[in-house]
This record gives sequence, structure tokens and C-alpha cells, in this order.
Amino acid sequence: MPMTSPLIACERAHQRREQARRGLVSVGFRRRAAQSLQNGAPRFTTSHTRVARIASVDGGGPLRRFAAAPCLALALALAGCGSETKKSAALAKEHVQALAQMAREDAREVRTGLPLGALELAKLLPPPEQGELEPQVAREALEKARNKVQDLRVAKSTFFAIVAPTGVVIRNDQQQDRLAGKNLLDAFPGLRPALAGGYVETRGSMPEAAEVRGKPDAEWVAAVPVRIAGATRALYATGWSWSAYAYRLENAARSAARGATSEPQKVPLIYAYVVVDQEVYGAPVSPEVNARAVREQALLGKLHAQEPLSRELEITGRGFGLGAELVPELGDKVAIVVLRSET
Repeated sequence: MPMTSPLIACERAHQRREQARRGLVSVGFRRRAAQSLQNGAPRFTTSHTRVARIASVDGGGPLRRFAAAPCLALALALAGCGSETKKSAALAKEHVQALAQMAREDAREVRTGLPLGALELAKLLPPPEQGELEPQVAREALEKARNKVQDLRVAKSTFFAIVAPTGVVIRNDQQQDRLAGKNLLDAFPGLRPALAGGYVETRGSMPEAAEVRGKPDAEWVAAVPVRIAGATRALYATGWSWSAYAYRLENAARSAARGATSEPQKVPLIYAYVVVDQEVYGAPVSPEVNARAVREQALLGKLHAQEPLSRELEITGRGFGLGAELVPELGDKVAIVVLRSET
């Protein structure tokens, strides 16, 4: 709930009372205020602040009680706001539990599907004796291999790519291929063990794989070798940017919230973030002030196993409920966070 002028009035009234008590209010001000009170006409009542100033020299008189009225109204409003924030915290915890389960399934789809897709690529790609792979051949093979594996058809990856053993991307599956010609293994050295055989996951950052402009982004990636005649013909790689993944989670949580209410005007504000080490990634258009508030919570040091955490917090004067949960399936020191505020 946004802070309102009564709170400012309360604070300033308290400051003025303290100043008056300690003799810090000017003599002239006290004289004018006293004269106004004696004449029965409050001269300085054009704002909450001025009423509060007179109340500070009025002792326990009627003006002091009048100045306290906004404080009482604010207290009552904040009491309601507090119950709403408690509700938001409880529901944010439910959201984050659902999203964490969703993330586990997303990771499983890639872990199960990518090796199967590599087997399909091995049937589609020309053998090594025919030379280097052509981008158009690679693009067609990518599309066919993904369509043959159910887990890959529904995978949430932002790209699939065929990578030469040198690490250079031959082609990805996007219409605009920003990865082509770039060295994926230089950006994600943790993928190099895949050349020797086996499925590998890692994290890192590659500008061409980012899904947001103007703020930091990074990626979760996986790769498996495509082996033909006992040799690694290429790497089959996939992954998602954290900002794009946060957007996917945020949409899922908002959709659930819309489905749970019959009043469209009561749909809450919901934001989802992925915490990776010390970084916080949100959807491309999510407020940076929210990400900063999440970062200040230092959640990774407070989360344990897969036990969700919930708490109440205030961001720019609005009450939010926060839910957070570790998701080790996405890697070490990775958590999902949901912010929710009732409307």
C-alpha cells in the first residue's frame, strides 16, 4: 500500500513536539502559535504539517487531537495493509513452490531429451568424410531432430544449436541466428567435456544468447556429442537466458493468479526472479528496484534444501509478499523468487 501524507504529518508532528519539549522551536513560532490558540482561530492549518506544528505547542489540547487523527487513520489503513501483505506472502510461497516444481520438469526435459535428439542428429547429418557441415543442412537437421523427441518439442529453451568440435556455432534454430560463427566453448568452457562424450550442463554469459538489452543477462546451457562412426561430429547444444526464463515463470504465476480470481480488477501484481549466485535476473521489463530489493534480501544464505521461504517486505512504499525456494536442478546456488502484491 503506498505511503500517504498522513504518515509524513505524523512524523513531522512528532518532530515538532520533541523540538518544542526541548526548546528547539523558535520563540517567534511559539508566540504566533500561542496567540492563534488564544484567539480560537488556528492560523496555520493549511496542511497536515502546519496543524502538526501547532499541535506540538498545544500540549494535550484539541488541536493535538486533531493532528493525531490522520495518524489514527493511517494506523487503521496500515493494519489492513498488513493483513493484505501477509496474504501476499502466503500466496507468493505457494507460487514459488509451483514454479520450482515447474523448473525441475523443465530441466528434466532437457536432460532426457537432448541425448535422444543427438541420436536423431547422428542419422541426419552427413558423415565426416563429406567435410564441414553447411549451415542450411544443420538448420534442417535441428528442426527434424527436435520434432522427433517429445521432451524437446516442449522444452523451454531459447535456442538449440549445432556446434563444430572447434566450438564454433554452425547454426541455431532461430530465424535470426546471432550465435552463428561465435565460439560457444569460449563463452561456456564448462561444455568442453561434452566433446569427449556425455551430457554436460554449465552456466555462463554470452551477449549473443542474451534475451534482454540494457541490463545484465546470463545463460544456463547444456550440450551432448553427436557421434558418427565413433567420432564426435558436432555438439548438440541448447539453453535459455535467465531473463527469458524469469519471464516464462512470471507468466505462469500470473496466469495461475488470474485463474484463481473472478474479479479481473483484483488480479495482483506478480514478478518472478531467478537468483544465480549474487545476481538477480528478472523478465526484460521487470522493475529494477524490485530486483534490487530481492538482491538485498541475500536469500541464498537463508534458504535450505528445498524448503520454501516467505516474508513480507516493502518496496517503494508498497507492501509485497516474497516467496523463495532453491532449485538445485538448475545448478548450485540457484533459487526462484516470487514477489506478489494485492491490488
